[in-house]
Amino acid sequence: MHRTYDTFFFDLDGTITDSSLGITNSVIYALKKFGIEETDRTKLYKFIGPPLNLSFEQYYGFSKEQGWQAIEYYREYYRDKGIFENRVYEGFENMLKKLKDAGKTLVVATSKPEPFARQIIEHFGLSKYFDYVAGMELDGRRGTKTEVIRYALEVCQIQDKSSVLMVGDREHDVFGAKEVRIDCLGILYGFGTKEELETAGATYIVETVADILHFC
Repeated sequence: MHRTYDTFFFDLDGTITDSSLGITNSVIYALKKFGIEETDRTKLYKFIGPPLNLSFEQYYGFSKEQGWQAIEYYREYYRDKGIFENRVYEGFENMLKKLKDAGKTLVVATSKPEPFARQIIEHFGLSKYFDYVAGMELDGRRGTKTEVIRYALEVCQIQDKSSVLMVGDREHDVFGAKEVRIDCLGILYGFGTKEELETAGATYIVETVADILHFC
């Protein structure tokens, strides 16, 4: 059984858009700066969603300083090219329109830097559906999903957290939602697995974009 919600927070990478090509190309570019040649692109899908500095540290043993240097290299490629190696999931805009027509408040809540997130949402013509786009700051502040969600709640002046549903494809979305005590809908068309979302404790798990409308 599930209930309906008034406000939907959406993760960006792996939830609104399939950004795998741009992100993995940017990671490959950054790794090359450290003399690391990564030929298996699928190994880099785990970079999609979590904060980048943590992924460089966890998967390649980088120090914190190296992690932030890698992000600078990553952005060299991503800023002009990788950001547009991206596509909106089929049916997603139509789903947003239905939510908006139903009077729902829609917000982007992403670990991607906010300026990049806004640029992507505008590029794909989705700005008209969203009341706010919340992300991390370029200098790393607001660097966890928990901090982004908390920031979005504050900026949008949402008092009733029971009316909010976080929608995302990775465990970080679930953990962030649980930290601030809102429900989380895990989606399986992105880059997380059912096992990952179940283990993290997602309130619900669905398979398709259209399934999100069941919570409207």
